[in-house]
Amino acid sequence: MSQGDTGRDTVATAGIGHTARKPVALVTGASRGLGRAVALQLAANGVHVVALARTVGGLEEVDDEVQELGGSASLAVADLKDRRAIQSVLANIGARWGQLNLLVHCAIFAPPLTPASQISRSDLARAIAVNYTASCELIRGANPLLGQIGVAVFIDDPDAGRKFFGCYGSSKMAQITLAKCWKQECRKIGPRVIIFSPRPMYTRTRLRFAPGSDPHLLSTPDQEARNLMEILRRKGSVASKIRTQT
Repeated sequence: MSQGDTGRDTVATAGIGHTARKPVALVTGASRGLGRAVALQLAANGVHVVALARTVGGLEEVDDEVQELGGSASLAVADLKDRRAIQSVLANIGARWGQLNLLVHCAIFAPPLTPASQISRSDLARAIAVNYTASCELIRGANPLLGQIGVAVFIDDPDAGRKFFGCYGSSKMAQITLAKCWKQECRKIGPRVIIFSPRPMYTRTRLRFAPGSDPHLLSTPDQEARNLMEILRRKGSVASKIRTQT
């Protein structure tokens, strides 16, 4: 997809333009849920967002909201099962901006709940590809772009070890274990790695698993995105440019 096809800015668009002096953040899973909320918070706080998701329509809706906020975004349509697609997005970021200030990895595949003894091979293969292998590729490609002062954020889920969560939970726990290892490796040399544990949120994914969830007892993606912004603001580097919203 090119800018000429849609009138929108994509990660592969040639030139740097008005976003050159802004911090650049890659947000995966940016078309809905926490990823969308994080993308909008970052854009509202002066960060140029590279919004990655599988569907064009969802990303264009986010882009419209970003523009309404006076922010800027580039769209990256990619399936995280596709290793080459991830590599292409990161290569385009490097070619266009020369660096990446922030990575927020929100994308996840959550298959239906099922007993461990009945996990389908296709669901397991996709969970491993999206939740774990894609994280490996993101770390591999983002590490040199983030450098010593960039920040990478991974989203933890304390529910990953619950019964019937075996397919999703095992791949999610593998992702977080990988992120924790990277965090230890980078402690003295950068980039900074943050494991963010949002409170349970009222989302479409949660409603699939728990249709009777009471929204009054749950947080929202918008609130948890604001909580993450506060953490980033306190961490310095790119985060020091994030304003505290009122």
